Amino acid sequence: MEDIRFVPAFLKIAYEPNLLDNPAFMQEYYTLLQLNDDPLGAWLKSSKIRKESEQSDQVLLTLLVELHRKIDKLTHLATHAEPLHIPLASEGNLKAIGHGYIEFESDVLQPKERYYARIDMPTFPKRQMPLFFEAINATIGKIVMMHEDDEKDWSAYMVACERVMIRQMKGNLNEY
Repeated sequence: MEDIRFVPAFLKIAYEPNLLDNPAFMQEYYTLLQLNDDPLGAWLKSSKIRKESEQSDQVLLTLLVELHRKIDKLTHLATHAEPLHIPLASEGNLKAIGHGYIEFESDVLQPKERYYARIDMPTFPKRQMPLFFEAINATIGKIVMMHEDDEKDWSAYMVACERVMIRQMKGNLNEY
């Protein structure tokens, strides 16, 4: 097995085997991406608007976009009978993440099995990140499909976890 560099990251995950490439999982995967790339968010990300909004408070604009998204979610819940997310068969905790890898706390995976998952990311804005992964062994999965923007957020979160780990290690060294 290849050498994987993991950093501690305790995240909640919901997952289920992707039996015969379940089309419902693909539909949810793309739906969650659209929620993150809604028209207002795309408008705010555009270079023209970003240049025009340099004098504006970016935090305030981001909060307004998030408020708009929450209203959209509440509207969906009030007007639709179906849930926003597919209930997945299993839930668990990750103990570490790597570039393109996840590690579970316990032996829950079937090697070589493919899974669909949603990870609760503690970023701002807080959201669920959809992905597909393949089990390498009973605890480690290799991410095989993740949206490009999610990959950037994943890497940024991993770097933040690495910084915390380095600070803790430096703190422990200073105690001796």
